[in-house]
Amino acid sequence: MLEIHQIPVLSDNYVYLAHDAATGMTAVVDPATHEEVFEALEQKGWTLTHILNTHHHADHTGGNLVVKERTGCIIVGPRADRDRIPGIDVEVGDGDSYALGESVAKVFDVPGHTRGHIAYWFGESDALFCGDTLFALGCGRLFEGTPQQMWTSLQKLRALPPQTRVYCAHEYTQANANFAITVEPGNPVLVKRKALIDDMRASGRRTVPSILAEELASNPFLRPDSPDLQKTLGMVGAPLVDVFAETRRRKDNF
Repeated sequence: MLEIHQIPVLSDNYVYLAHDAATGMTAVVDPATHEEVFEALEQKGWTLTHILNTHHHADHTGGNLVVKERTGCIIVGPRADRDRIPGIDVEVGDGDSYALGESVAKVFDVPGHTRGHIAYWFGESDALFCGDTLFALGCGRLFEGTPQQMWTSLQKLRALPPQTRVYCAHEYTQANANFAITVEPGNPVLVKRKALIDDMRASGRRTVPSILAEELASNPFLRPDSPDLQKTLGMVGAPLVDVFAETRRRKDNF
């Protein structure tokens, strides 16, 4: 089982340390910066052995080279985007497994936000590191992909066990909830969750990680088959990818 430590950085990013207690191996997931990573490692008494990158954006790879220089760690990243991952040593892609000590991640290609985005699912630890593909109550903007690509990617993630903890990379949840309620106002799970999120943020509490079961019940980007969502969008019976695309379009303009 992984021990996971969350590090808030920049204005709303989350970086994660994932520690395999059996072997002592420790990875940092998407190090946007380096100072906070070293502070957390010292606090926990862990020795860094790996960086796991989900995609190339600077707020996910900005600390790569300094961290690698100081620790000699191995940088793992997407095969489909290896040319844009600073310092990459190991390339992985859809269907691959990657072992961090005794903890093994299954890798998914999840393009849409970027062309080469991947996610790491540590099944025995019920932990999903999904970068900017899936957020609590949201999904990433389609900077380099199509709605079909992103919807295909999200279907891979929504098929994971419902108890999976979703370690996304940003504290966007309250803004996502404000949008979600406009497209699925009749969802009682969403209404209740939004009230809880507002309370959590008012008291400075983090909303991440979430649980996949919560996302399946209230995240509109995983719910294009929702009758309430389809009715609000005026798309009853439309292809699910089209419903997803319209939901994403509305969020982009919200």
